[in-house]
Amino acid sequence: MNERPEEPNNSVEPESLLPIDEHVEEIQDSEGRKVRHRGIYLLPNLFTTANLFAGFFCIITAINGNFYVAAATVFVAMVLDSLDGRVARLTNTQSAFGAEYDSLSDMVAFGLAPAVLAYEWALSGLGNVGLTVAFIYVACAALRLARFNTQIGKVDKRWFIGLASPAAAGVVAGSVWAVWALDEPGIRGVDLPLAVVMLFALLVAGAGLLMVSNIKYYSFKDLDLKGRVPFVAILVVVLVFAVVFSDPPRILLLIFLAYAVSGPVQFLMRRRKRVEG
Repeated sequence: MNERPEEPNNSVEPESLLPIDEHVEEIQDSEGRKVRHRGIYLLPNLFTTANLFAGFFCIITAINGNFYVAAATVFVAMVLDSLDGRVARLTNTQSAFGAEYDSLSDMVAFGLAPAVLAYEWALSGLGNVGLTVAFIYVACAALRLARFNTQIGKVDKRWFIGLASPAAAGVVAGSVWAVWALDEPGIRGVDLPLAVVMLFALLVAGAGLLMVSNIKYYSFKDLDLKGRVPFVAILVVVLVFAVVFSDPPRILLLIFLAYAVSGPVQFLMRRRKRVEG
């Protein structure tokens, strides 16, 4: 009796148990040809990993009650988040993997971490209401990042549709940092009057809802940082740094609050012009 020949096995089996060189990307070069690349770029993803660690560290320190460090870590994550993209563009190491990894890191650093910080600091005193507010912020951050990924290359890069997640995180973490740095350091949100805690809850929920709104925010991506500028521009930069470092918690909070409010204000002004026109 003749045996039938075995069917070739077309399934893809991993060559190793270790995650080594298993990632392959197919991109188009300048001439439109498809090119396959194996592996990932190290330098920009190091900054993304540092951003992810900053978000993780913020969560741990907030749970341990060290709210001052937790809030400051969110701003460190913002710096790292701005660097990974710029490094990737300057070194021409952009990749689909890097974009997805950056979004996941942002979800931790600017979505989950600020929500845990806000809940541990003040919202826990509101019971289920505080838990709901914190989850609204997390859900809105996830929706904001998912929508941003689908709009890459389809919208004007000069504008963000909805408040960017780092800016929303700056509002939440800046509020905690500013109150924690008052003349009575160590004060917790749960120790504040109920009206103040409710106001903070509205601030957290409002920052989350602004992320998923259709309000436009200036992205500052069209600024030419490599070109020549007047000498006075350097003096302005020095002055800005001096003002920020004179009182980082309050100045940074004011900056991010002003940016968060700028979107609705411009929206109302544009709508008013259309009505009057």
